[in-house]
Amino acid sequence: MSEQLPDGWVKKVSRSQQGRVYYYNTVTKTSQWTAPTEAAHSEGEVRVSHLLVKHKDSRRPSSWREDNITRTKEEAVSILKEYRDKISSGNATFQDLASKYSDCSSAKREGDLGFFGRGTMHPPFEDAAFALQVDELSPIVETASGVHIILRTG
Repeated sequence: MSEQLPDGWVKKVSRSQQGRVYYYNTVTKTSQWTAPTEAAHSEGEVRVSHLLVKHKDSRRPSSWREDNITRTKEEAVSILKEYRDKISSGNATFQDLASKYSDCSSAKREGDLGFFGRGTMHPPFEDAAFALQVDELSPIVETASGVHIILRTG
């Protein structure tokens, strides 16, 4: 049975080290002797999951959950505060709430947006994501898409 590697890694056999196995990162084009434990990414990238609640003034006020979102921004913030409180108190997991209630299509991946670098996301979202430590949950972040809570995962 073959070894399951995280995304972006390839297992190779060294010619100079008498058949010793090494691991090649297809993103950074570097190699290492130890087996990787997380997906390949470049320095200066973060990995986050998020839970988005849209409102009627969002850039696109519809989602996989609702065709026509009519809630106000204040209602969206209130909903998101409830979700954040449930996560912080241990009454729910971020992944469970994101998969059920996020207005983003990333809900099918428990809110996971994968790795990204600077210049990719809305500036307020990006600034909040890069300010977080791994496993830290953000305060509520407002963007043109709606309101979010962000969990840094890598």
